[in-house]
Amino acid sequence: MKPIIDYCLSLKCAEKDYPFGPEPLVMKVGGKMFALIADNAISLKCDPVIAENLREQHEAVKPGYHLNKKHWNTVTVDGSIPLGEINDMIAHSYALVFKGLPKAERSRIEALLRLP
Repeated sequence: MKPIIDYCLSLKCAEKDYPFGPEPLVMKVGGKMFALIADNAISLKCDPVIAENLREQHEAVKPGYHLNKKHWNTVTVDGSIPLGEINDMIAHSYALVFKGLPKAERSRIEALLRLP
């Protein structure tokens, strides 16, 4: 899972958190979760239409475990989905969460990125 965690942390202003104890690892942007990582699975926010398509295409993609099943997928990381495709799913989740942040928070993060 290290490459997945590293990719999540490479996204602008992404932070890791453990709000539920030592497991699971929660990745956040602007205080909002975009990934939940536990054992050999990662749960990611997803556009509902894309979420359904991914579930149809991949046995390893299921409705979000203990999450809103319309907007979240849980992906079992078992090698059946290439890492690049999982990274695309992570980027999509991050983008959805970032877009949903209040404008002031988005502006604050964007300003931080412009600092030298």
